Amino acid sequence: MIFLGILISVAAIGFFCWLLFMLAVFALPLFAGISAGVWAYHSGAGWLGAIVVGVVAGGLTLGVGQFLLLMVRPMWAKLAIAVVFVAPATIAGYHAVHGIVKHTMPSETWQIVFSIIGAIAVGITAFFRVAGVATADHSSRDLARN
Repeated sequence: MIFLGILISVAAIGFFCWLLFMLAVFALPLFAGISAGVWAYHSGAGWLGAIVVGVVAGGLTLGVGQFLLLMVRPMWAKLAIAVVFVAPATIAGYHAVHGIVKHTMPSETWQIVFSIIGAIAVGITAFFRVAGVATADHSSRDLARN
């Protein structure tokens, strides 16, 4: 029975790590959506209005970011846009890993070390996911020019 509990725990940790890496790119749109939703709620929009405003703001943030990555030509501008999306993902990765390791090790120094390593891993993963959007195959657009 203990062996089954260990296997389920390892599977759950693996699932949540996979989820963290997959959703890291969406940290900025999520933050924008939550901020807009809270603002809408406090300005009297109610729960439903706050949810609608939050979803629209998050979707617009993601859509504008992807549009800019596809349309902007200079590499420095694409890098700046990628950094805007990667920085919140890195911060979210730090806090997610810190939340996990503070329950597993008593040393505060090692908690910070592992949190920084996790933040770097999440940041690199988010950068490659954002860069994948920027370097998407545009062969159909190139064929239209010929």
